[in-house]
Amino acid sequence: MSALATPRLAPAPEASRLAPPRAWIDPDRNKSWLRRALPIVLAHRRTLFTALALSFVSLLLQVQIPSLLNDALNHSIEAHTAPLAHYVRIVFAIALAAGLTAYLSRLLLMRTAYAIEADLRNIIYTHLTRLDFQFYDRVQSGQLISRANSDIRSVQRYLIFGPSILVQCSIALVAFAYMLTINVGLAFVALCTLPLVFLMGLRMRRSIFPVSWLIQARLAEIATTVDENVSGVRVVKSFVGEQRELHSLQGTAQRVRWAYIKDADIRARFTPVVQNLPQLGLAAILLWGGYLVIHHHLADGAILAFSLYIVMLQAPFQMLGMLVMLSQRAAASAVRIYEVLDEQPKVVDGPLAVDLLDARGEIAFEHVRFAYTDGGPAVLDDLDLRLEPGETVAMVGRTASGKSTVARLLTRFYDVDAGAVKVDGHDVRELTLVSLRHQVGVVLDEPFLFSESIRENIAYGRPDASLEEVRSAARAAGAERFILELPDGYDTVVGERGYTLSGGQRQRIAIARTLLVNPPILVLDDATSAVDVQVEQEIHEALRTLMQGRTTLIVAHRLSTIALADRVVLLDSGRIVADGTHAELMESSPLYVEVLAQAEADERERRGRSSAAGGQAGPPAAGPAGIEALL
Repeated sequence: MSALATPRLAPAPEASRLAPPRAWIDPDRNKSWLRRALPIVLAHRRTLFTALALSFVSLLLQVQIPSLLNDALNHSIEAHTAPLAHYVRIVFAIALAAGLTAYLSRLLLMRTAYAIEADLRNIIYTHLTRLDFQFYDRVQSGQLISRANSDIRSVQRYLIFGPSILVQCSIALVAFAYMLTINVGLAFVALCTLPLVFLMGLRMRRSIFPVSWLIQARLAEIATTVDENVSGVRVVKSFVGEQRELHSLQGTAQRVRWAYIKDADIRARFTPVVQNLPQLGLAAILLWGGYLVIHHHLADGAILAFSLYIVMLQAPFQMLGMLVMLSQRAAASAVRIYEVLDEQPKVVDGPLAVDLLDARGEIAFEHVRFAYTDGGPAVLDDLDLRLEPGETVAMVGRTASGKSTVARLLTRFYDVDAGAVKVDGHDVRELTLVSLRHQVGVVLDEPFLFSESIRENIAYGRPDASLEEVRSAARAAGAERFILELPDGYDTVVGERGYTLSGGQRQRIAIARTLLVNPPILVLDDATSAVDVQVEQEIHEALRTLMQGRTTLIVAHRLSTIALADRVVLLDSGRIVADGTHAELMESSPLYVEVLAQAEADERERRGRSSAAGGQAGPPAAGPAGIEALL
C-alpha cells in the first residue's frame, strides 16, 4: 500500500555545490525592465558601489591635475614664487594614486559584471527547468540558447557599464566647479554645447531601440538554424539537403547583416555629432579666453587648465553615445528574456500536493480527454484504462492513435483536459511531481544520452550509485557486453546525444538507466524498437524477471514486444476499443488483426531498408499464424 507523507520529498533533492543566485528578477510586469532587474544589481551592491566609489576617486584625482598645472604655470614659470619640482612631485603622486584606484575599480567592476551574468544565466536556466512540455513544444531551442547567452550579455553590460559611465559623466560636475573657481563666464562658455548633446542623445535613443530588438531577434534565428542543422545533420545529409540548408543560413545571415548595417548607420549619423560637439566648446574657450588673456583679465595658465578640463570632459561625452546604444540593446534583450521568465508553467504542484512513497502500482485512467493545444483535436477522448499492481499491459494501436500520449499523462508531462489519471487511487495532480516521477520509470522510443561517460549516463537517475550497481543494471539491459568492448569501458564518453553508439546500444543504455532507479511502475514506449532480434530476446528475458511485482505499461509498436504482456488493450480514436489477451483479441477483434498486420508490414519494410544499407536483418516475416507462434 502506498504511503503518503508531507514532511519530505521522494527522492531528496541533490544538494548543489554552487551558490544559488543572490536575488531574482522582480515579477511585477508593470515595472520597467530596469526596475525589474534592480534586485540582481543590488544583490552585488557591495562590490559594485566599491568599484564605482574607487572610479570616482580616480577621476577626482585626475581633475586636480589641470588646476595644479595652472598654479605651476602661474607661480613657478611666470612669477617664480614656487619651485617647479614641487608641482612635478605632486602631479606624479596624484597620477600614481589615480592609476591604482582605477585598476582596483576595474577589477571589482568586472568581477561584479560576471557575477551578475552568472546570476542571470542561472535564473533563466532554473526557470527553464520548471517550465512544462507545452512551452517547449512551441518554442525553438535556438531562441532559448540566444536569450540565455547574447541577450544576457547585453543586459549585463548595461547594468554594469551604465553606472560606470554615469560616474564618469558626474565628474564633469566636479570639473565644472573647478572651472567656476577660475572664471565663471568662461566656464559657461565651455559648456554651451551641452543642451545640443542632450537633444541628440534623445533622438539617437528613439532611433536605435527597434533596430537593437531586431538584431537580437535575428541572432536568435541564426542560433536556431545552426542548432537544427547540427542536431539534424544525419537527416540533412541523408536527403542531400546541404545546399538548401546553406541557402537558408545565408538568408538568415543576410537579414542579420542588414540589421547590423542599419544599426551602424544610425550610430554613424549620431555618434560623431555627440562626440565632437564638445570640440566647439574648446574653440569657444580659445576665442573668449584668448580675448581675456590679451586684455589681462585672465592668467595664461587658466587657458591651459580650461583646455585640459575640456579634454577631460570629452571622454564622458564620447561614452554618452555608447551608453545610449547599450541601454537600447539591453532594453530589447531584457524584453526577450522577460518573455521567457514571465512564462508560467501549467503543470505544477498543487497547494495541497503530497508525496507518493512506496507505490503499489495501481494505475487508472478515468474518462480522460486530452488535446495538445487549446481548441485542438482531441488525442484521447473518454479513455478508460486500469492496471492492477504488478500487471503488465501492452497498448497497441495505429500510428498517431495516442499510445505515447498515455505514457506522458501518467508521468504528468501534461495535464488532462477532463477526467483523471490516478496512481494508487490518488489523482496525479494531487501528488508532488518529484515523488510521482520517482515512482514511474520511463524508457522512450527515442533514447537521449548526454555527452558524458556511459557510467554517468546510466547513473543519471541515481548519481550516487556504485559501479557494481551500474554494471548490474547494464547486464540486465543486455548492454554490458558491448560496453566492455569499448576502449574505456564504462568510462567511455559518448558523443552528443550518444550518436557515437548505434541505435540499439543507445536504447539498451537508456533501459539500464531506468532499471537502476528500480521504479515500482515502468513505462516502455517501444523501448526495443531499435535493437536486433538477438539483443531484443536478451532484453526481454531480463525484463521478464525485472517486471515481476512491477506494474508495467508497454506501448507496443513491435509484434514481439506484446509477448511480454499479461493483457493487451487496443487503442483507436483516443479510446480503448478492445481489451483481453492476445489470443482473445485475435479471435474477437478484426481491427487488432489489421493493426498487427500493418505493424508486421512496417517491420518488414524497415528490415528491407536495413538489409539494403548493410545492416542486420530482423526476424523472419510472419503471417497471423507466425504471430501466434511468436507470442
